[in-house]
Amino acid sequence: MATHAPERPIAASAYTDRREALATYFDSTAKQAWIDLTSDAKVSGIRATVRAGREQMRRTLVGWLPADLRRTRLLDAGCGTGALALEAACLGADVTAVDVAGGLVDVAKKRANGFCGHGKVRWRAGDMLDPEHGEFAHVVAMDSLIHYSPDNLVDALEELASRTSRSILFTFAPHTRLLGAMHSVGKVFPKSDRSPAIVPVAEDDLRGRLARLGGWSIGRTERISSGFYKSQALELVRNP
Repeated sequence: MATHAPERPIAASAYTDRREALATYFDSTAKQAWIDLTSDAKVSGIRATVRAGREQMRRTLVGWLPADLRRTRLLDAGCGTGALALEAACLGADVTAVDVAGGLVDVAKKRANGFCGHGKVRWRAGDMLDPEHGEFAHVVAMDSLIHYSPDNLVDALEELASRTSRSILFTFAPHTRLLGAMHSVGKVFPKSDRSPAIVPVAEDDLRGRLARLGGWSIGRTERISSGFYKSQALELVRNP
């Protein structure tokens, strides 16, 4: 069972503002594009590379989970249109799949219609950090923390760790010269209809920040680069 850490408030306003911006974007401007990207619909060459990268990342994260997840609670934190949640349920997991964009959760529910795996999925629209979701053996946050500052990212992981007993698998945007430059330009030239910026994080800096998660160790890591998709997976494992 997870060990509860003392309550430690997240930088609430910054986290909440970014979360609400993401909800608005993915429920309006980007909804159809995201539906197309996560289906077999024809997309542009650039988006095809993003689709391929995301599929590779999803396979990586699912591959880091136990092969048998029967009677095991798992949180898909930022489930989008539900592909990872359904794969975990096929391994037998009892999945709570949460996304801040209610419209994408509705799409996930429709795509799950007729699911006949060994596990089950509870679909929820809302904040992935809400303690009402309960406790879990495993948490997967695929590309759902990449829009947050390093401080907010690690605060979120600490919050999730307080209710997780075995592992947390998450991704971050690795800092490269290109991503760093794009992030800086985005700050100078903001656009109201553009996706909230991806925040590049230096791996060494992130590892240093994660040291404050007492009782946890860093496990496997893998960086995936596919055209415009660049993301790095990191595994956190609770110490025996």
